[in-house]
Amino acid sequence: MKAVHIVSGTAVPLDRSDVDTDQIIPSDWLKQVERTGFEKGLFSEWRDDREFVLNNEAYAAASILIGGLNFGTGSSREHAVWAIQQYGFDAVISPRFADIFRNNCTKNGLVPVQVSVELGQALMEAVQHDPSLEITVDVARLTVEAPQVGLSGTFPLDRSTQERFLEGLDDIGITLRTESAIGDYEAARPSWLPAVSS
Repeated sequence: MKAVHIVSGTAVPLDRSDVDTDQIIPSDWLKQVERTGFEKGLFSEWRDDREFVLNNEAYAAASILIGGLNFGTGSSREHAVWAIQQYGFDAVISPRFADIFRNNCTKNGLVPVQVSVELGQALMEAVQHDPSLEITVDVARLTVEAPQVGLSGTFPLDRSTQERFLEGLDDIGITLRTESAIGDYEAARPSWLPAVSS
């Protein structure tokens, strides 16, 4: 997982509430064997509508996705996070995330920026009005800002999750920080117990 300190760029305003993981990446895409190519399936059923926001060239270079209330509800598929990331988004802003989706974000390096309903709506409207508006998400300071329009706020991340982002640590990376202690433990185990072979 790559380290994430600051995500700065334009945003896509997905003005819909209760967006579930099946809408983010339909179940047909879950048959893939490899963990690549999911960007093609991101909101694929909605993208058939030419008026859908992702089909608007004004938002083509966005690195932040702004959603409505209850983003990422439904099944726990990690594919939803992979699809969002592979499409080019590094952060998702919403007033509320489903717990499992939020957890999948933090395990895969996609920053879940949970803001107040008022700030979420204000950012959504600001980006709809000006697709070139730049938003900055600062993981170290736990802030989100759009200085051009005077909007700013904070978002919650517990210390261990914040550290994951700042240091680029997935679950394996966290385990490997204690590699020497694991090695010492294995070396001291009685020989009659099962051992990890190298």
